[in-house]
Amino acid sequence: MSAGLVGAALALTLAVPARAGETPTAATGDRSTTTNAGQLARTTALQQPPTADRQPLPTTALQPAPTTALQPLPTTALQPPPTADHRRTPSLGWRPTPTGTDARFRGLAAVDRRTAWAAGSRGTVLRTTDGGRSWRNVSPPGAEGLEFRDVEAFDARRAVVLAIGEGEASRVLRTEDGGATWTESFRNTDPRAFYDCLTFFDHRNGLAMSDPVDGKYRILSTRDGGRSWRVLPNAGMPDALPGEAGFAASGQCLVSAGPRDVWLATGGAATARVLHSADRGLNWTVTASPIPAGDPARGVFGLAFRDRAHGIAVGGDYRKDQPSPEAAAVTADGGRTWRPSAAPPPAYRSGVAWLPYGRTSALAVGPTGTDLTTDGGRTWRTVDTGSYDTVDCTPDGSCWASGEQGRVANLVRPRT
Repeated sequence: MSAGLVGAALALTLAVPARAGETPTAATGDRSTTTNAGQLARTTALQQPPTADRQPLPTTALQPAPTTALQPLPTTALQPPPTADHRRTPSLGWRPTPTGTDARFRGLAAVDRRTAWAAGSRGTVLRTTDGGRSWRNVSPPGAEGLEFRDVEAFDARRAVVLAIGEGEASRVLRTEDGGATWTESFRNTDPRAFYDCLTFFDHRNGLAMSDPVDGKYRILSTRDGGRSWRVLPNAGMPDALPGEAGFAASGQCLVSAGPRDVWLATGGAATARVLHSADRGLNWTVTASPIPAGDPARGVFGLAFRDRAHGIAVGGDYRKDQPSPEAAAVTADGGRTWRPSAAPPPAYRSGVAWLPYGRTSALAVGPTGTDLTTDGGRTWRTVDTGSYDTVDCTPDGSCWASGEQGRVANLVRPRT
């Protein structure tokens, strides 16, 4: 696909405000003894049953429930924003797909233009292998009380999902048969831990992160594709700031690029920071970002790196009645320094992804719209006001977005 496509804009449909009463931030649960970013979000975002009432998940599962198909909504497209080569660039658009559910999908893993996984509220996991024309409900049996906020998929058969929350609500499940059966490979037993996001460097090596325990972020590591996990030592982890936590808003508070580099986004404290490790989570450095903080509702919500040097951070204040004047920042040195976008998105954004064509185009999504940059994140243009929580793109040129009311859409090139 030619580099001219980087100027194309997007069209999203069904503009819907963020779910009432839900904070798209650090996960959920009922932490109420202190106030940090993750805790405030948890008290309002999820309404899970108490942990004591949850039954443990079986290690094998029943056949998934049949897919309920809806009629697809029509695809719409916007004209691309002004760029030097926009006349040579065809329009692009979002195509909503018939998921057959009203779950909210904050976890999204796009494998290629045909295959994607979505994970969300009420223990819901969906999978498509035909480009979104149909979805199969492959939710783990007995998971209705869990909140899935992240999913990492390797192909159409293998995927790992993260359930968030305090104590045993935080779990990792994996499948090797397309969701026909699931195995619980990790269940948190520390009531102080609250896992928010996970990421994989390759098919075997991955990490998951928890909000601070004993004053430091806790990192969980796997070397066998998620079959087993161990907590890494925290000697190389900087101290967390008072009130600091991660945001489980889009599955992008922990992201990786290449075989060893990983970044962790924070908020809720006096400063919104980004932590970086170049050795798969053993040793970390930390840098302040220009995205506003100083409140449990503010900070960096999502990160995207196209290589180990160039990254974008998005966030702001998730509250609908509060402005987010500096909702994006960029780095060109692997996160050692961050610069605010000269023309940022106009409101809070929770998810971000680099477009698979070109080297300077990316999308940012949130409950009030989607923005496009064609200059590496320095300036952004709003292209739609539809509501999405997260976005993901694949090397073969496809992009997907997901969010509230069962929304999953893919980026398509309309026929001419």
